Amino acid sequence: MSQPPVDAHPGSTSPAPVPDDAPRHEDDGAPGAVGDPAGPGEAGDAPELTHRERLLLALLGPRRLALGATAHDRLWGWLGVAIVAVVAAVLRLWNLGRPGTLVFDETYYVKQAYTLLRVGFEADWPEEPNPAFEAGDVDTFLPTADYVVHPPLGKWMIALGMKAFGGAENPWSWRIASAVVGVLAVVLVARIARRLFASTAMGIVAGGLMAVDGVAIVHARTGLLDNMLMLWVLVAFGCLLLDREQARRRLAERCGAILDAGGSIGRYGPHLGWRWWRFAAAVSLGLACGVKWSGLYFLAVFALLSVLWDATARRTVGIRRWWEDALLVDAIPAALVMLPTAALAYLATWTSWFRTPASYMRQWALENPGEGVPWLPPALRSLWEYHLKMWDFHTGLSSEHPYESHPLGWIVQWRPTSFYWRSQDAGEAGCEVERCARAITSLGNPVLWWAAALAVVVTVVLLLRLKDWRALAVLSGLLAGWVPWFAYPERTIFTFYSIAFTPWVVLTLVYVLTVALERTEHSRAARSRVRVGITVLLTTIAAVSVFFYPVWTGMQVPYWFWHLHMWLPSWI
Repeated sequence: MSQPPVDAHPGSTSPAPVPDDAPRHEDDGAPGAVGDPAGPGEAGDAPELTHRERLLLALLGPRRLALGATAHDRLWGWLGVAIVAVVAAVLRLWNLGRPGTLVFDETYYVKQAYTLLRVGFEADWPEEPNPAFEAGDVDTFLPTADYVVHPPLGKWMIALGMKAFGGAENPWSWRIASAVVGVLAVVLVARIARRLFASTAMGIVAGGLMAVDGVAIVHARTGLLDNMLMLWVLVAFGCLLLDREQARRRLAERCGAILDAGGSIGRYGPHLGWRWWRFAAAVSLGLACGVKWSGLYFLAVFALLSVLWDATARRTVGIRRWWEDALLVDAIPAALVMLPTAALAYLATWTSWFRTPASYMRQWALENPGEGVPWLPPALRSLWEYHLKMWDFHTGLSSEHPYESHPLGWIVQWRPTSFYWRSQDAGEAGCEVERCARAITSLGNPVLWWAAALAVVVTVVLLLRLKDWRALAVLSGLLAGWVPWFAYPERTIFTFYSIAFTPWVVLTLVYVLTVALERTEHSRAARSRVRVGITVLLTTIAAVSVFFYPVWTGMQVPYWFWHLHMWLPSWI
């Protein structure tokens, strides 16, 4: 792998009290159920409200119910997203074909994607195939299957980009799928943040931060798998957020109907029916696992988060045995739906493997009768043995690498991964100064990530003090995408894995900014100071992104200018 030279190291306000008999507002910041703080308004102050309306106010809060209530808010809910999406598209698509060589692990995934497209399985290649492939001779692959250690969906997504945009001869087509995914992720982050924080403005801020972050830009300009994983877990999170709101609206409707009929909310509550958004989340999580197995962590965390949201909703409406109700009515049905659905979606990503006899280990069961798991059909028995072999690889990967890093440093981008490095002397490759450099470094915007690292600590404190469900929501992506890697200190792992939880890094930072605005809304002077601070922070982040863009995208720059970006020795 290309890396910089060794000689490049630099020198050395309190809410109003809620009456005991009033429903709690869970979404707007006042005391409420565990994981679900209440809002500043009082549901009990409006006796003209129907039972359903009072329950909706308690379950969703006034801010969330007012979201999109005006034409202006609805307009900016999409126009603002469109603006940040255009910015993201420009940053990701401009000169996407540079460099015209395979970058970092593109040497595996781009070529594997191409052979999937051609023959239906990841074919093996002769020795040193890259120069020919990069020169346009893309059909030198061998007729035998290669041993690959990741499921096929991410490579099929790369292949779709090659199929739709010019074929494997064009480096632009190697990366276009990642670029489109990167732009979609910006749109999703903006819309998710808008709904999560009940604020169109903060949704635009979150989308803008995702648009200009270095980790997101580098992965969107490189044909790797981790960006694809990020997309599917982000889609799943968005689906569960929609499911949370839909389920609470149903709960308010059905409990309101009981109260309207003269009944009361007793030990148990109503069933909520089929949860289509939860089903969609399960499909997305299965597809995430079909890119990389680390999607399993997101499946576990998000499933628990969704059930916790159900439990707090039932407690909020006054169901006396809410925990038992949530277990029997929500948790068990959720498990019976989500786990098989995710498993079937995962199996579906292996369709080409099932359909192609020449796929790696496809005929293992026929070649080894009586071995493996005997009660499985031959195809599944072969797939199971293949998965055992993949598992052995992942659990035994411990070879040294110059860019391996401990996950503790990921949140501050302590040891970023160099994807590409070239140095040219004067007169070489258009270099017009004494020495030039081209680099693609998977380094997050330092100001954004360092501020977000502090925001993680603040968010944990806010979760404990305010019992704010939004705090747990933004931390969930870190729990799923970052924390599990601490269990593998001996494994060869890299900072660039952080792209999988980058959206939640952004959401955590924006959450803290949102709370700062909410807590100062009754003090003009304090609100003014918070706004100035947010403006300074966002302006600094944007300026730093402009400064770092050349080393995220392989632009040729003077060597001294590249070196100016190496703020820490560990960045080289």
